[in-house]
Amino acid sequence: MSTAGGAATPSGVIAPEGTATRVDPGPDRAQYGLAAVLAVIGAWTVVDSAGLGPGFADQAVRPAAFGYVIGSALVLLAVLLAVATARGDRAEGEAGEDVDLDRGTDWRTLAGLAGVLVATVALIDWLGWAVVGALLFAGAATVLGNRHWVRNLLIGAVLSVASWYGFYVGLGIPIPPGVLDGVL
Repeated sequence: MSTAGGAATPSGVIAPEGTATRVDPGPDRAQYGLAAVLAVIGAWTVVDSAGLGPGFADQAVRPAAFGYVIGSALVLLAVLLAVATARGDRAEGEAGEDVDLDRGTDWRTLAGLAGVLVATVALIDWLGWAVVGALLFAGAATVLGNRHWVRNLLIGAVLSVASWYGFYVGLGIPIPPGVLDGVL
């Protein structure tokens, strides 16, 4: 509906010609869905952490403490997101500093990264973290466009062996050594 002097707004009020009318789209209901998913995952993490064993006797911080902290943080973030959404806050679109917004999703890269992650999960018990971590780093770097395969494998090996020792020796958390059992 429009008139000779301007355009009608959704509320029926006639805006002067040449003025832009801004329609408030209301709350973004997808954010409520994300808040619900965060709340469910956070609550599940807290409940599941309650069933963890006491860990090692010499540990100052018990394993369940991490689950309680992370689960509680997720529930808190879910509540904050729901409140912000109810107040009308909306996420701003990416300005495109390093993202080309005119191009679609690169499904090949996304599938390659998903394949690397699935392979990591499937092989970690058999090969161990030191080997799989190196393959994870090298595979992800290669899928994302880096063509220096040998360097990627070397950097991945250094990072994964260092993190294995950090967890196993530094924190006392056993990580599967896999085929390198007895070598590490």
